[in-house]
Amino acid sequence: MTSLDKPTSETDQPHRTDQQDADAKAVTEAALFEAFGGVRGMVETVLPGLLFVTIFTINKDLKASAIAALAISLVLVVVRLIRRDTVKHAFSGVFGVGFGVVFAMMTGNAKDFYLPGMLYTLGLALAYLVTTLAGVPLIGLILGPVFKENLSWRTRNPGRKKAYAKASYAWGLILLAKCAVLFPLYWWADTAQLGWVLVSLKIPPFLLAVYLTWVFLAKAPPPIDVFAEMEAEEEAEKARKAAESTLAPGLAQAEQDLQAPGPADTERDTGGGGRGGQHRRLS
Repeated sequence: MTSLDKPTSETDQPHRTDQQDADAKAVTEAALFEAFGGVRGMVETVLPGLLFVTIFTINKDLKASAIAALAISLVLVVVRLIRRDTVKHAFSGVFGVGFGVVFAMMTGNAKDFYLPGMLYTLGLALAYLVTTLAGVPLIGLILGPVFKENLSWRTRNPGRKKAYAKASYAWGLILLAKCAVLFPLYWWADTAQLGWVLVSLKIPPFLLAVYLTWVFLAKAPPPIDVFAEMEAEEEAEKARKAAESTLAPGLAQAEQDLQAPGPADTERDTGGGGRGGQHRRLS
């Protein structure tokens, strides 16, 4: 096991200064904004559902409400494409709204517009909990590439793995609590009531989960930058090959010098031959 592969315990981590803690919090905050889309991502998540429930509350027209929600989702994607921004959050919103529109149109029940999103939330909550129990917390799989640590936290950074586990449990339980509110309303409330409650529950639980993730990770050991390690290994390999190519001619010359006969060997060979000849002539 090399020093790079050897796991480090939490007690092995050096004591961090206040400035290092502040830097860790800032890095974590930036990574969370990148992973979850920031303010724009939240707007793109809320706006289609808000438009749907507003229009439906006013005129009770399922078709108009669904078309408006889908149209605003597509507009958000086009805006991101024009600005050359990351479109993954906007595209996920389009797919979510699209499934909702299909469900609602197929059943004729406006409440089914929200059903795919509710099922997705339930599945995501279970995924957070199950993966954490399995030792591979989902939030670590999501944020590992963002922090450039990939899966190094699983075996080499136990303190960080524990923080990811806490954060994943927080996400799972918060989303389960959200489902515990929404699914009874799906059966008992009308479309407008369900829609307004769902819209109101879009941001607060999300912000709570993000905040708890930030707290857990800001206090955790820093991530291991595996990309920097790979680059360092590549540079070391290049330096080794360069050194070998520089030394190779000198080593070859030294080997030739060792194999070539020296003056003493030449004199011994020729001298011995001369005396042998004289001896034969005298005899």
